[in-house]
Amino acid sequence: MSSPGTHVLLISDTHLPKRAKDLPAPLWEAVDAADLVVHAGDWVEPLALDALEARATRLLACWGNNDGAALRARLPEVARETVEGVRVAVVHETGGKERRGERMRAAHPDVDLLVFGHSHIPWDSTHEGLRLLNPGSPTDRRAQPDFTWMTLRLADGDVHDVVLHRLPPA
Repeated sequence: MSSPGTHVLLISDTHLPKRAKDLPAPLWEAVDAADLVVHAGDWVEPLALDALEARATRLLACWGNNDGAALRARLPEVARETVEGVRVAVVHETGGKERRGERMRAAHPDVDLLVFGHSHIPWDSTHEGLRLLNPGSPTDRRAQPDFTWMTLRLADGDVHDVVLHRLPPA
């Protein structure tokens, strides 16, 4: 019998309060519904981390290139956890998109799922068994048409039901 699994929310590049004063209401609803929230860096201010730590059931997170000493003191550069038999790593930057899968497989040989951010561009690919996911940004869409985040389910050693959620600009 298969496990119902762990419901996971992926976010990155929130840039609070620089790009927005708060996370969008639908994203807070997703935080409340998730068993695990994964944040791939670029918080900008500790207040965003404080808010997610207070509200999320569980949080797995790293710091990004826009995060100063206060955030770097509280978060690792690469966060790791095994969830439902899936070896998960979270890192902010992975470099350019060319040969990303190959580079990240070499850099993280013991990982099944790598969540990353930095580009603000949603990404979903697999390379030699490594699933790479970038949820984009819920607050700073840059050239993207919508603000984005992802949800998924981890169960029985695998990644299931990956959904890219889009929130059009107001």
